[in-house]
Amino acid sequence: MIRFVDILLSLAGLVLGAPVLLLIYCAGLFDTGSPLFFQERVGRYRKPFTLIKFRTMDVDTASVASHLASRSSITRLGALLRKTKLDELPQLWNVLKGEMSLVGPRPGLFNQEQLLHERDIRKVFEARPGITGLAQVSGIDMSTPELLAETDAKMLRQLTLSYYFKLILMTVLGQGRGDRIRH
Repeated sequence: MIRFVDILLSLAGLVLGAPVLLLIYCAGLFDTGSPLFFQERVGRYRKPFTLIKFRTMDVDTASVASHLASRSSITRLGALLRKTKLDELPQLWNVLKGEMSLVGPRPGLFNQEQLLHERDIRKVFEARPGITGLAQVSGIDMSTPELLAETDAKMLRQLTLSYYFKLILMTVLGQGRGDRIRH
């Protein structure tokens, strides 16, 4: 049932949000010249997939987890997109394709070995990664791998359709900070 809702909501978001997506894309052309950001992430069953987001950092920024990135690499537009979470909108395409869910553990990078290990132990990779989840609305980011994996596993054990919508609503209302830049 959640997959069916993912398809409906992501399709609606892409169609209804097309003007916003186009506006952000055009603004990104002026901001960095390359408005979209593609990065290989760890998906369901640890299979790689290419995550798509609006670019929020300079083009030459190293590909690292957000908590390891330099604050100075964030562009002016990028800061606004991160604050409003609009940088996540292109991931609706990942959801529609079945690589992600609207709600699930945030997909990590393959070089985050401790996080991968902690998620393996807790069978977190049996679920599709998500755009948002309990960790994000609780302000838990990838800098605390064990806590993040525990929170992901807890969310997956409790995930019902009503909890799914609750987490989406909490995200839309701006609760939590998720993957924040610390430097």
